[in-house]
Amino acid sequence: MSLTVDDRLLEQARAGEVDDAAFVACVRDSLPYAWQVIEDVVVRTRASDDGFADNQTPPPNEEARGQLLRALASDAMRAALERHFGVRLAFQNCHRVAAFVPGAAGTAERHATFVSPRAQLLNQSPELVDC
Repeated sequence: MSLTVDDRLLEQARAGEVDDAAFVACVRDSLPYAWQVIEDVVVRTRASDDGFADNQTPPPNEEARGQLLRALASDAMRAALERHFGVRLAFQNCHRVAAFVPGAAGTAERHATFVSPRAQLLNQSPELVDC
């Protein structure tokens, strides 16, 4: 299971649209490691001169790795996180999360480079073979 959903939020989902803030809070509370990594990358992105930062530290264990995979592989979770933080997220391997500030000078080019097949291939290493 990806998220721990309380009864109130589940009832809200059954009744219709879910409040974005409630969904983001559910993601934050259910996937604390993923939240921490993404929040750190966003903070560093906002402090950077070029509107970009990334995480290159592999997760400490399989549970943490699973949290990142679930958060970033889900279109709904990823989109909610992007809206919440006001960034565009990108993901390589099992841990390399990057954030890009939309509209910052050079962001489109940096994003295109980060998500290119070349960048994916260059980000490979023997330590991450089972990633």
